[in-house]
Amino acid sequence: MTEEFEPDFENRIVSASFTPQDLDPMGTEELSLRPKILADYTGQEKIKSLLSVSIEAAKLRGEPLEHILLYGPPGLGKTTLSHVIANEMGANIKVTSGPAIEKAGDLAAILSQLSAGDVLFIDEIHRLSRAIEEILYSAMEDFVIDIMMGQGQGAHSIQIPLEKFTLIGATTRSGALSSPLRDRFGHSFRLEMYTYEELARIVSRSAGILGIPIEKEGAFEIARRSRGTPRIANRVLRRVRDYAQVKGNGVIDHQIAGVALDQLEIDELGLDQTDRQILTSIIQNYGGGPVGLETLAATIGEEAVTIEDVYEPYLMQIGFLSRTPRGRCVTAGAYRHLGLAQPQSAAQLTVEDL
Repeated sequence: MTEEFEPDFENRIVSASFTPQDLDPMGTEELSLRPKILADYTGQEKIKSLLSVSIEAAKLRGEPLEHILLYGPPGLGKTTLSHVIANEMGANIKVTSGPAIEKAGDLAAILSQLSAGDVLFIDEIHRLSRAIEEILYSAMEDFVIDIMMGQGQGAHSIQIPLEKFTLIGATTRSGALSSPLRDRFGHSFRLEMYTYEELARIVSRSAGILGIPIEKEGAFEIARRSRGTPRIANRVLRRVRDYAQVKGNGVIDHQIAGVALDQLEIDELGLDQTDRQILTSIIQNYGGGPVGLETLAATIGEEAVTIEDVYEPYLMQIGFLSRTPRGRCVTAGAYRHLGLAQPQSAAQLTVEDL
């Protein structure tokens, strides 16, 4: 099995994945920014509505919730929502991840320590091995696990009963989940990108918790450049706070937020220097495309898998980049955003290859 590539997000402010920049000086995550109940959780209104009904029904029956699968791009609050669900159920939550469960004994130890009604949260659940998945099937359906003891002729199976629990799995790649595992979740929710208004409310709430003076226009400017992702918005808020304290009067208003974000090279749509480098390289070196992924990677000095998994999704989502059978093409919207004239041949090529 090939080792899964882990891109380095440490120095990228607009990375939606968790980075060291999200740690406070004590080395722990800013847990204080997480809402504790559904009423304080901003956005994902449809999911919240469905969850509130399921939670209330489970409480009335005195049963744990059905197993829940949360999927969608990183940074949208899957871990936060899992903690909210546990709080709403009045249950303890055990947090782990797919890569951390390497052996059957690891999973058995975790499951056997759960009490009735507890929540087990497995992040990156798509990275569980098939052998671990096989054990998880019986745990999810029948609340038992079968462990093989011994070797050879003396090997025998031991069935260990479990307390009834709720498994919440989170993944950014729902397509990588096996069908048997996916089918065992009673609820499956896709988290969507946030609107500017929702992000502005999140920024204002986080600023209040952190004691950062902020005006409504300043919060909206941060939201507008945060790529629809709360994690990025909270990270950018801390960087803008630093700028406001050193270069301003400590209050984040529209002007301070705009200047600070310009200094961070984050433009009006949340694109950073690397995003713009990808687009301008395709335009200047390859006439807007098409260009192959490996060729583009060599041009900008970046790993092909990093471009494909980290940079391309957002550029495609906002309609600045398209994948065609012949390679990557820059769209007319990207030309307009960068303030560049689009050659007629490039326009025709993009339309024909889409």
